[in-house]
Amino acid sequence: MIKLTKNVKEVFFTSDTHYSHKNMCRGVSQWGTKDETGKFIVSVEATRDFANLREMNDALVDRINSKVSADSILFHDGDWSFGGADKIKEFRDRIKCKNIILIYGNHDTNIRKNFNNEQSLFKRVSDYEEININGEHNIVMFHYPIESWNGMRHGSIMLQGHQHLKGKDIFRPGKRMDIGACGNDLNPYSLEEIVDIMKSRKFEEVPGDHHK
Repeated sequence: MIKLTKNVKEVFFTSDTHYSHKNMCRGVSQWGTKDETGKFIVSVEATRDFANLREMNDALVDRINSKVSADSILFHDGDWSFGGADKIKEFRDRIKCKNIILIYGNHDTNIRKNFNNEQSLFKRVSDYEEININGEHNIVMFHYPIESWNGMRHGSIMLQGHQHLKGKDIFRPGKRMDIGACGNDLNPYSLEEIVDIMKSRKFEEVPGDHHK
């Protein structure tokens, strides 16, 4: 478990940034369908509204840097970047935060293999994290959606990625939510935002889960 003390004033969360992922960028994406005339129609739902990768990448960097300071802690719940191993470092070098903790996503293969010491770019890398902040906020992080997690009956928050959910769909049963960049206009969430959102959400029983 990661324990952060009350001296940590700024903690942020994001996921699925997909830096330099061509198909996430509406202006150059190949995700979509053809209409009855054979014309390709890009998927609006699955893409971000940018004309090119430079615009999308710049927006990702600017929105993180505008909220997250150099001394903050940024938890990233997987799927860091695309476009080859060099993009991992390129994206990392553009973010001013010195303390990035990465939970592996399914597209973080090059970071996991660590051929070029990519793991050293991050403060910590792992498949799963349990976090206690200021002795009162317990948070579980895993890239994939899970419906039962440690401490869920006692107020523990589950933060996931992977699904690229938007709107009200980012909120899952109980104290769980999708923190992907696409669901928050590419902005990271602050700890305060997460805690405020979860105040009104209640524990929901999971069929077959008898862990008290």
